[in-house]
Amino acid sequence: MTGISTLDAVLAGVMLALLVGAAGWALYSGLAQRSAARAARDDNGRLWAMLSASPALAMTVRGDGRTEASGKLIDWLGLSEPPRSLGDLDPGHGGIESDSAAAFTQAVTAAQRGGRPFRITVRARGSQRLLLAVGDRAPAALMAPGGVLVWFFDATEMQGEVHRLTDERDRLHGAFEALTGLIEAAPMPMWYRMPDLSLAMVNTAYVRAVDGGDADRTVDRGLELIEGPVAGAAIARDTGQPQVAAVPATIGGQRRMLRVHDVPLGDGGIAGYAIDIDDLEQARSGIKRFGVAQRALLDRLSAGVAQFAADRTLTFCNQPFRRLFAMRQEWLADRPEFDRVLERMREAKRLPEVRDFPGWKAERRDWFRAAENAIEENWHLPGGTHLRVVAQPLPEGGLLLIFEDRTEQVQLASARDTLLRVRTATFDNLFEALGVFAADGRLQLWNTKFRAVWGFDIEFLNQHPRVDALAREAAGRLANPARAALIGELVRSATVERLQRGGRVAFADGRHFEFAAVPLPDGNALLTMIDISDSRRIEQALRDRNDALEAADRVKTAFVANMSYELRTPLTSIQGFAEMLHGGFAGELSASGTDYAEAILTSVDRLSVLIDDVLDLTQSEAGVLERGPVDLERLAHEAAEAVLPIAQPKRIDLAVEVQGSAGAVTGDPQRLKKAVEHLLRHAVGGLPEGGRVLLHVDGDAKRARIVVSDDGPGMDADTAARAFDRFAQGQIARGSDRALGLGLPIARQFVEAHGGTIALVSEPGAGTLVTVELPR
Repeated sequence: MTGISTLDAVLAGVMLALLVGAAGWALYSGLAQRSAARAARDDNGRLWAMLSASPALAMTVRGDGRTEASGKLIDWLGLSEPPRSLGDLDPGHGGIESDSAAAFTQAVTAAQRGGRPFRITVRARGSQRLLLAVGDRAPAALMAPGGVLVWFFDATEMQGEVHRLTDERDRLHGAFEALTGLIEAAPMPMWYRMPDLSLAMVNTAYVRAVDGGDADRTVDRGLELIEGPVAGAAIARDTGQPQVAAVPATIGGQRRMLRVHDVPLGDGGIAGYAIDIDDLEQARSGIKRFGVAQRALLDRLSAGVAQFAADRTLTFCNQPFRRLFAMRQEWLADRPEFDRVLERMREAKRLPEVRDFPGWKAERRDWFRAAENAIEENWHLPGGTHLRVVAQPLPEGGLLLIFEDRTEQVQLASARDTLLRVRTATFDNLFEALGVFAADGRLQLWNTKFRAVWGFDIEFLNQHPRVDALAREAAGRLANPARAALIGELVRSATVERLQRGGRVAFADGRHFEFAAVPLPDGNALLTMIDISDSRRIEQALRDRNDALEAADRVKTAFVANMSYELRTPLTSIQGFAEMLHGGFAGELSASGTDYAEAILTSVDRLSVLIDDVLDLTQSEAGVLERGPVDLERLAHEAAEAVLPIAQPKRIDLAVEVQGSAGAVTGDPQRLKKAVEHLLRHAVGGLPEGGRVLLHVDGDAKRARIVVSDDGPGMDADTAARAFDRFAQGQIARGSDRALGLGLPIARQFVEAHGGTIALVSEPGAGTLVTVELPR
């Protein structure tokens, strides 16, 4: 019983173990399959997502012709329902266009039968969409043999890009052809070097420059345009930067200066070209010399000049600029900026006073961007300085400033304006009537007096009439209308002949005017008229009075002469009886009686001299002169002997000095002798005791000269001026022995009667000198 139980138990255990193992295996297999299913599902979802996001849409075509397509592809093909076969893709069902449908069907058929892949473009009917169909035999895992898998790509954008690229290619090709033609036609040598710096291409200008014959031969022979040409090209290739160098070259037998450019290209080659700058260098050198000469010239100008570059820095200023704005050369050497220069001018008080200086400065800064026309301003500086400022923008972007000191011109203009106003006011308010006539005889200017004198209408004068029309209008206002022609004659004489002439004219109303036409520097003529009516009346009155005075003078002279003759008879009697009394014919006189008789004789002598002087005056005024030769040496000695009796009592030294050139003159000997005697008497009478008088006589071929000088007390200027005035002698008498002071007037009258001159020079304390000159 026990043994069976154990066996049964073992079998049961084995069976149970088998069952547990089978259950474990089944559990493990189920779990593995579930895990594989989960992985397959995940892969399927991922592949489906990739398929949905793919830019291509798939279509399957089975061996029996059935087709399968996604809804999006159906929309691309323009179908209303899914196609069941290739026949559903023909144009009759709204699918692919006819040409594309036939080619697509033929390509699918070739892929089914021969496994030939294809790539073809199709276009959906009624749509602008272009599709690229890429097909091949489908994998066996996908479907039964004979199936085809077709991928459709939307090639609409790619086709547009293709067309764009095609157009771009054509455009670039045309540009390349044009560039090639341009390079070939360029007048400058151009070339291309390979990365090893050997020549690969040259243009015609390069060939002509090196005398290469043609381009191929030039490249084959490696003819270089300049010496050492690869140095710049090597640097350009190694650095990737364009290189420029000015090098000499011989072209056409002439030495020229070339500017060579080496430009690195993307392919490693080097493009080069050369520009002939020989003329440019010569022009630049000439411009430089011109600039130096111009600056030297600007330094000699009186106006201040400053030049600023395009960056507004000061590049040049002349000496007048530095002097005008008080700027030091050391400060200007740092090339100050335009704003700093204005600020320095302001500090030196050489700018106009403005309220908003920053705004004012900004406006002047805009001069750099102004048009090419010059800008002109007038600056009124503190202290009365006036500047004319001219700002000229330069073509290269700079600015040229010219400062002209016009203070003197402004002052002169102001003075001229003031002078013109004063002249106009003076011209219009002159007492004279004035009219200015042009060279053609037209009246240009006139003053108020001119119009008032003639009584012309202002409308008539505003027409600027010619002088002949003016004369016709004025003729009716004259006492003698024919005298109006005088106006035209005077104006023509002043304008044409440039002569000054004058005349007088009488008006019908009794007025008298004096005319004068004066030539002016500008070719015009000035006609002046002055009213002489009052002067004419005064002149006539004076003439009448003069006639009366001359008649009265003649009566007076005759009366004085008669009285002188009448006085001489009783004077002779008095002298005779006095001499008899003094001689004792009437008995012996007492001492007092003798003195009285001598006094009477002295007075008689003086009265006799006075009567003789009066007779001399009356006879010389009447012109009673004798004419004959007069020996001046004899005359001098006789006159000195006549005066000697009055000189000796006063111990006066009377000296006579006659030169050999004295000679003789023609005249009245007695009158000339008396003239010299009167001069000597006047000199002796005015001297104190112990004085000296000199009588000097000389002459030349035309005139004789008599000089009487003394060392007496002299006269003051007022007395000397009236010494020859016979009516002032009572005030200037120098002594009692002067015959009542008529000596000098009588001497002058005698000398002037002979056509001579007499002059007196005297100073207080220096004596007196009288000079007489007589014509031969």
